[in-house]
Amino acid sequence: MATPGKNRASSTATERLSEGTRAYSSPPCFMHELEPALTRGRSVQIKRIYDERSPSDGYRVLVDRLWPRGIRKQDAAIDDWLRELAPSAQLRKWFDHDPSRWLEFRRRYRAELRQHTSQVNALRQRTTHRRVTLIYSARDTLFNQAAVLKEVLQES
Repeated sequence: MATPGKNRASSTATERLSEGTRAYSSPPCFMHELEPALTRGRSVQIKRIYDERSPSDGYRVLVDRLWPRGIRKQDAAIDDWLRELAPSAQLRKWFDHDPSRWLEFRRRYRAELRQHTSQVNALRQRTTHRRVTLIYSARDTLFNQAAVLKEVLQES
């Protein structure tokens, strides 16, 4: 006779697999099961400066050209401020966080980033050793320069 708890656990794992979620070994044996992003080599996330900081943020880098409104420098918990990796004032004003200009903004911003390859490569190198959080102040969490810079950093 089968143990009811054992059958229940097996059916739960089967249900998770059929739902498309990953079933983890128990107990977790492999680091890749816990944090796949860290074991792949590049751990980059983006976060608004107004969001609460977390120990899991790792190395926090502000990627805005202008200092964010309402934030005191001593309260920002920023490890670095890379103004030179922010979009130029001209590009930032042209984009104005208009989603209809997003694709062109991405193209132009990537072109600007190619002018700063040494800083981009240094930041990319840092992502192989620890998590990097790109900090930005824009209200739009989807259409902002940190999202583009994250894409660039995660490319080989």
